[in-house]
Amino acid sequence: MNRIDQKMQDLKAKHQSAFIGFLTAGDPDIPTCLACLKQMEDNGCDIIEIGLPFSDPIAEGPLIQAANLRALTHGITTDDVMEMVKTFRLQSDIPLLFLLYYNQIFTYGIEKFLKACHDAGIDGLIIPDLPLEHREEIVPYADAYDIDIISLVTPVSKQRKQEIVSNSKGFLYCVTSTGVTGERSSFKTDLKAFIDELNQYTDTPKALGFGISTPEQIKEMKNYADGIIVGSAIVRRIEAITTQNKTPEDVGEFVKTLSDACHA
Repeated sequence: MNRIDQKMQDLKAKHQSAFIGFLTAGDPDIPTCLACLKQMEDNGCDIIEIGLPFSDPIAEGPLIQAANLRALTHGITTDDVMEMVKTFRLQSDIPLLFLLYYNQIFTYGIEKFLKACHDAGIDGLIIPDLPLEHREEIVPYADAYDIDIISLVTPVSKQRKQEIVSNSKGFLYCVTSTGVTGERSSFKTDLKAFIDELNQYTDTPKALGFGISTPEQIKEMKNYADGIIVGSAIVRRIEAITTQNKTPEDVGEFVKTLSDACHA
């Protein structure tokens, strides 16, 4: 049982949902990113999702695309991110995931990448563009290094939902709406019905993500989801460090409003 599984189990015993926060590695630079990681943990994140900078992040909206560009402009590499995670691991045992794209793994070398993740202290991977048919290229190495491959499922997955969830580990990333990431004021999907349907297929914890940005949204969704994922709203506060002279502590204060809502 790795850190993700243990955390989800511990929270379930306390009848709490996991608060999962996202940032982009190296945005706007490594030292600031490390400070934001610490603030996120100190202010209530149960799990942290780290975006591995990529030139074509197809699942991301404008905010996270801009964060990728800021990191890449500073020349950050995959190896730099691995070293950053190792540094953070010296002071933290929080579950950590990478969000990245299949080509990044393939280019690095599949087994080499999974071993590097294990050595750095990464517990899971979210790969939005990984076709179900290609999971087996990665899963054997992930299993060998005790890394969860997090499955994504959407309300429109229809006939494939059961097949997708049967392969799930860690938690299911339940996408709230179609399109790219970004803050939303409302959601067209009946999310409770979506989660209820998935509960028929698997006991794997379900976390809702894409567009969630306010304590009010979280207070409602935590009643039927095992986890809540917030990305763009946090990334917007990190962007303000460079555009509005904000600080990592300001990011932490915002995260606390969200985690408090999730754990209430």
